[in-house]
Amino acid sequence: MAKKESMIDKIKRLMYQTDKIRNIGIVAHVDHGKTTTTDSLLAGAGMLSFEVAGKACATDFLEVEQERGITVQNADVNMVHEYKGEEYLINLIDTPGHVDFGGHVTRAMRVIDGAVVICDAVEGVMPQTETVLRQALKEKVKPVLFINKVDRLISEIKLTPEKMQEQLMKIIYQVNELIRKLAPEEEVKNWLVNVQEGSVAFGSGLEKWAMSFPFMKETGLSFKDVLDFYAKGEEGIKELQQKAPLHKVLLDMIINHLPSPKEAQKYRIPRIWNGDVNSEIGKHLLECDPKGPLVACVSKVTVDPQAGEIALIRTFSGTLKKGQEVYLIGKNIKTKVQQLYVFKGDQRFPIDELPVGNLGGVVGLRDVSSGDTVSELPDVAPFEELKHLFEPVVTKAFEAKSPKDLPKLIDALRAIHKEDPTVHVKINRETGQNLVSGMGELHLEIIEDKLKREMGLDIVTSPPIVVYRETVTAKSPIVEGKSPNKHNKLYFTIEPLEEPIYKALESGEISVEKIKKKDEEVIQKFMKYGMSRDEAKRIKGVHNSNLFIDNTRGIIHLGEIMEYMLQAFRDNMDAGPLAKEPIARTKFVIHDAKLHEDAIHRGPAQIIPAVREALREAFLQAKPTLLEPVQTIRIDTPEEYMGNVTKLITNRRGQLLDVQQEGGNTIILAKVPVANMFGITGDLRSVSEGRAVWFLVDSTFERIPKELEAETIKRIRERKGIDPNARIA
Repeated sequence: MAKKESMIDKIKRLMYQTDKIRNIGIVAHVDHGKTTTTDSLLAGAGMLSFEVAGKACATDFLEVEQERGITVQNADVNMVHEYKGEEYLINLIDTPGHVDFGGHVTRAMRVIDGAVVICDAVEGVMPQTETVLRQALKEKVKPVLFINKVDRLISEIKLTPEKMQEQLMKIIYQVNELIRKLAPEEEVKNWLVNVQEGSVAFGSGLEKWAMSFPFMKETGLSFKDVLDFYAKGEEGIKELQQKAPLHKVLLDMIINHLPSPKEAQKYRIPRIWNGDVNSEIGKHLLECDPKGPLVACVSKVTVDPQAGEIALIRTFSGTLKKGQEVYLIGKNIKTKVQQLYVFKGDQRFPIDELPVGNLGGVVGLRDVSSGDTVSELPDVAPFEELKHLFEPVVTKAFEAKSPKDLPKLIDALRAIHKEDPTVHVKINRETGQNLVSGMGELHLEIIEDKLKREMGLDIVTSPPIVVYRETVTAKSPIVEGKSPNKHNKLYFTIEPLEEPIYKALESGEISVEKIKKKDEEVIQKFMKYGMSRDEAKRIKGVHNSNLFIDNTRGIIHLGEIMEYMLQAFRDNMDAGPLAKEPIARTKFVIHDAKLHEDAIHRGPAQIIPAVREALREAFLQAKPTLLEPVQTIRIDTPEEYMGNVTKLITNRRGQLLDVQQEGGNTIILAKVPVANMFGITGDLRSVSEGRAVWFLVDSTFERIPKELEAETIKRIRERKGIDPNARIA
């Protein structure tokens, strides 16, 4: 009698059939049911008991996720589904919904080809629904829609079939409006979700049933039948689960409407890879070629106490093999693959190789980080840098209570940054103070919790600190920078960067890698946003949305000192003259230079101080100011508390943008400075008797009011130990 093939054996076999693979992510607004739905998919694939699915939250395996009932990091699962007599391999990533952990969503998008967007049938499209769709479409990840929690419309709100249909159609329309607005022009028509075509499903992740138009056609079930099943109570719902199992409807939709790696790489590679698609390696990537050289991209890194660093990796060309020597592109590191795995949440199963188009875990990549390009060739063009939609704007100082724990704390913070690059860590070994910046209060709370509970560290943290930006509002006169030996003179100006160019750099639409290569496509983009072709060609460096432009002509030896000037530019842009906050939105232009003939007199020790002096002087003569982080938030509140909520916003220096009534609910859109956002969750609860909730819609930097500028600069300087009375302007 033949031995039954195990799930892992099936996965290993299907890994070599690229057209039978689907790399997908489950994405949604917080609490719209991603992890519950993933449970049902796992149960359908035989990886979880059907009885506990929906309640187990199997992919929330961290203690903090189980306690708080939210997903804080990506979870990876490889599963097999049979469709029309053929088996398919589904590589699935369950992503977080809370905006503070949106960096995990960004990194997941790089390695998947399709996304199941989940929407709550009652709440509809929410701010984070738009954010995750924006992240997906920016990376050319194709969406399908699952409208979840339809059971709430039936049991709680008790809508008539007509009203229910109206609500579902409204959600589909809103999602399609977002796709029209955010998707690449050439894909909009094919990517709109459509009930008749079957790229929309609706159902209940918790009660494990779903419907789609093709499924209803095939089985003869109708929406009226769903209501009849619910009318029978618990027995009826069990019957519905058997007749319309969620895993079958959703996985069928995924196989039918989301692309295989072979299909997806044809249009995704030009968007996400920095190399020439017409080159030999470019062709291997476009074709998803198993015989091509290995080129892969790292999505995330987790630090496991036993195995060490485990990287989740997607192979885009060739095959990654156990024991293979590979390069981390751009880091000059050659390293060896020690182990390869496939996943079932927190469980790992060893494999010998990871063929093209697959997701798997790899151990042994020394000093690897999220977003890294891995190849067997040392000089492959890297994948585009991962760019998150929002920046970290809240900082706390973390200190070890006992000096002997300081090395342990530094190692732990480095590990956290590796796992989540949206966490920015500045380590000061002398003071023992370590500044950790995150997306919001919750983000930093989770980090603190992890350090204390998982890593056993006794730490103290400061109250939250806001990170500002420094910028200029006018063009400076030409300023001279002299080298310490007085033999070299450099002449610079600084001026504000045009807003459209700043936005294109911040969003990642203009690629930093392609600027370095003088890519024609990038020059065209700068011209599209109002820059002359000549100026675009003269950009030598970009750092934190600041440009370094060489406006000189025919100066001998300038090329030899360019790297020193760029180093000084980068260092100075990280700490401006007002309060040592990062500089943003500027153009730093060199116009002329008088350089010593002898190379020994124009080394880094001479050029770097000259650039630093000129940058500081030019900055202070260009009407400098501070930019403060401002968040656009949406608040949902019963209308009787609207007065209390609007008063709370105005008391926090907020500005009302829009107020809308929906039934007995009021939706308020407001802008509030991050400095005034701390504790807003608790205050909202108290002014609305716990019934108002808020969500982040957008985050930007805006000019601080003039009357607050001097006091804010003084406060930052005092905190950093800088003389508050030193020259500011």
